[in-house]
Amino acid sequence: MALHTRLLPGKEAEYDSVHATIGGDLDAALRTAGVTSWNIWRSGRELFHVVEVADYQAMRKELALNPVNIAWQAVMSELLEVEDDYSGDDMGLAKVWELP
Repeated sequence: MALHTRLLPGKEAEYDSVHATIGGDLDAALRTAGVTSWNIWRSGRELFHVVEVADYQAMRKELALNPVNIAWQAVMSELLEVEDDYSGDDMGLAKVWELP
């Protein structure tokens, strides 16, 4: 699953700092929800995520109710342009091309 998010102006360093160490409780919540890998690249304020998970929508719905993720999303809401409702209805970025 590929995702795109955007930082609020001036939040680049804070975002990088917050992600320097992810707590064990958040790591466990993500893994329990089925995430096997999550990578984020940043170009200026633009964030590009690649998430490896068997069922993205199920993961999002599970995390929407997880207190650890709720607390994490509260921190992220101070850094990102758009708040995420974690409905599980989003489909991420559409794949346009792949080198076979």
